[in-house]
Amino acid sequence: MKALRFGRHAAIAVIAAGSLALTACGSDNATNTPGGTGGAATGAQVTGTLTGIGSSAQGAAMDVWKTNFASANQGVTVQYSPDGSGAGRKALLDGSAQFAGSDAYLKDEELASSKKVCGPEGAIDVPVYISPIAIAFNLPDVKELNLDAPTAAKIFRGEIAKWNDPAIAALNPDATLPDLKVTPVSRSDDSGTTDNFTEYLAAAAPEVWKDKADGVWPASLKGENAKGTSGVVKTVTDTPGAVTYADDSAVGGTLGKAKIKVGSEFVAISPEAAAKAVDAGKPVEGRAENDTAIDLDRTTTESGAYPVVLVSYHVVCSAYDKQETADLVKAFEKYVVSEEGQKAAAESAKSAPLSAALTEKATKAIESIKVKS
Repeated sequence: MKALRFGRHAAIAVIAAGSLALTACGSDNATNTPGGTGGAATGAQVTGTLTGIGSSAQGAAMDVWKTNFASANQGVTVQYSPDGSGAGRKALLDGSAQFAGSDAYLKDEELASSKKVCGPEGAIDVPVYISPIAIAFNLPDVKELNLDAPTAAKIFRGEIAKWNDPAIAALNPDATLPDLKVTPVSRSDDSGTTDNFTEYLAAAAPEVWKDKADGVWPASLKGENAKGTSGVVKTVTDTPGAVTYADDSAVGGTLGKAKIKVGSEFVAISPEAAAKAVDAGKPVEGRAENDTAIDLDRTTTESGAYPVVLVSYHVVCSAYDKQETADLVKAFEKYVVSEEGQKAAAESAKSAPLSAALTEKATKAIESIKVKS
């Protein structure tokens, strides 16, 4: 598991705290987000520095969100360090950040721990980003492959040694598969993308993938590893025969991407197919009213759904120490889940916008953020 750089996080938190102390007090409904404003405040202004740490998969979306929001709200700075989902959740729980970007919702034990920082109601998961996870590979003259869950699981467990293995060939009768070594590449850090990918493998190929879903890649498995989304993509790009799992927004056009078998068809990766899979999910049981965590159905047979998908969250406190902090968090998050914010993310990160129903739930959750009594 990746070790947190507590010194750096603490320094960021001190800067953020100092900036927030200078903010002007806003109302509970600090901003509106009319089209083209980037979330500009139309009532009481918000200013200060908002600090987030977390998901590297959110990087492209966060870049446009923080730039647009800060441009529309003079005196606001949003800073985000893409250190991985696990690092982000830990930073929120130890008070080093005002929000965490995470490609996995809070675990039950994390939710219990959050009450120390966020008050008796703890933290809440707010969905902000839907993206398919690509199984991306570097094969000469091969840009597209069909894979089912058991074959993908064998590839990443190292049980398939060559790309012309009969199991891959049977799914791709028209492809010219090279006699080339398969090199699986995993994340070296605690990653929400890893958590989602292993959850898919464990659910859809339980006879092959015996490990439990986790943000940390199984230490017993051989292969290469690299830090962050950009790290695994670069390693695969530089290594013929390599294969990885990564947020589709980071893969680009150089590497090939697998279609995934769903029911009787092979589904190509796309934001629309990812959104369709998310719509088949259900609320996580046992969560507070305003927690919007989603339990995805990894074994769906829904036509056109792509189940290797992540829902990325902003994990925020249900209550903050200061009104200024609560107002700034609410204002930023309302912009993120707004139609404008989702459109900006889709254009920069190839994400799928939240559905109308999910946007309504996310907005309600954000509205519930308050000041500790």
